[in-house]
Amino acid sequence: MSVYRGRLKVPRKRLGIVVSRFNEFITQRLLTSALETLESAGVREKNISVIWVPGALEVPQFCKKLAQRSFDAIIALACVLRGGTHHFECVSGEITRGISQVALETGVPIATGVITANTLEEAIERAGMKAGNKGAQAALAALEIADLNRRLQNKKHQGQRKRK
Repeated sequence: MSVYRGRLKVPRKRLGIVVSRFNEFITQRLLTSALETLESAGVREKNISVIWVPGALEVPQFCKKLAQRSFDAIIALACVLRGGTHHFECVSGEITRGISQVALETGVPIATGVITANTLEEAIERAGMKAGNKGAQAALAALEIADLNRRLQNKKHQGQRKRK
């Protein structure tokens, strides 16, 4: 039986971060925590690209643009707060669907640090208070899935060479 677990220390990895400017008082906390986590893991600043986009709905499109540019993994950061309209459900569903679609189409792993919260207080808790920081969690996930992706791709190429 083969068991694979991603490793967190991958300093040569190229990582892209797409972050929504809407609700920036939350997304800036997510970004800061993600960058601190990557730095602690040994990822060099020159190997990280940060793309700010206007809102959550633009995040998947720019994840796709980064996925087409040789990044090992991407981190998607946004904050969607429930308001008094149906807009919350639409935006939350579309950003999730879009990010998943990009990852499946491109094969580039995307770690999601998207907060969908009923209240500002909930969002603040998930951006560094009681519930930890979703930006840091996404950064750790990105390192792990980048490593798993690389190792499984290498296994695939080894298997193809053995069959020839």
